[in-house]
Amino acid sequence: MFRRVDNAQVEYDLQGAGAPLLLIHSLLTELTVFDLMLPRLARERRVTRINLPGFGASAPLELASVAAHADHVARVMDALELAKNCTVFGNGFGAFVALELAIRHGSRFGRLIVADTLATFPEPARTPFRGMAAKVTAEGMKGVLDTAIGRMFPPAFAERHPDVIAARKAALANVDAPCFARACLALASMDLTAEVAKIKNPTLVMCGALDQTTPPALARELAQRIPGARYEEIPDSGHCPMLEQPRVLTERILAGT
Repeated sequence: MFRRVDNAQVEYDLQGAGAPLLLIHSLLTELTVFDLMLPRLARERRVTRINLPGFGASAPLELASVAAHADHVARVMDALELAKNCTVFGNGFGAFVALELAIRHGSRFGRLIVADTLATFPEPARTPFRGMAAKVTAEGMKGVLDTAIGRMFPPAFAERHPDVIAARKAALANVDAPCFARACLALASMDLTAEVAKIKNPTLVMCGALDQTTPPALARELAQRIPGARYEEIPDSGHCPMLEQPRVLTERILAGT
């Protein structure tokens, strides 16, 4: 399904019945990454999935910061008439967008659930984002596929699930390269350290125990900075629990909403 927002096409999907739940994908995925979770979620929640600009069939937009992405998502929520008690879940880049959404538009929704995120990247961790932005600008998405997948999954999971790796590479190859580059640079420059204390939404922060991109220690530190937030670790998962531990993640989202 499609809706026009910011004079651009936004791809979305709506399934199920119950309390509203919005799912926001990461930098290295798009809305189909939630497919394994959707049947269970949709039995108890009215689930909306969106593709961020340049992902899936959503049209590209020039959004230069995580905050600009959050403002866009807020406008999408208004256009889709999502209720103000909607729970927002984000993973990876989607989690950073969800954090900014809570900072900038917290009264627009209810609970906040984020997985595999942090307040800011240490300087050494910013370099790979700048490198991916440069490489994708020079070579297109094909230039970053292997690097991106390496950041997404622990090696053991990748070895056991070549079909998942192939599917994720195929989806990632179709992302709009300039949008991807802008998102990488937005992550490289982002610092929410002082801002997350402003979040008033009831918040659950989760992190894969094996996540090397947004390590558990930094995710736990994020939770400590958000008033009243809880922290939970996801065993045997890296940066993409939707594919690595979909049942565990699903149950925790349902319990948290």
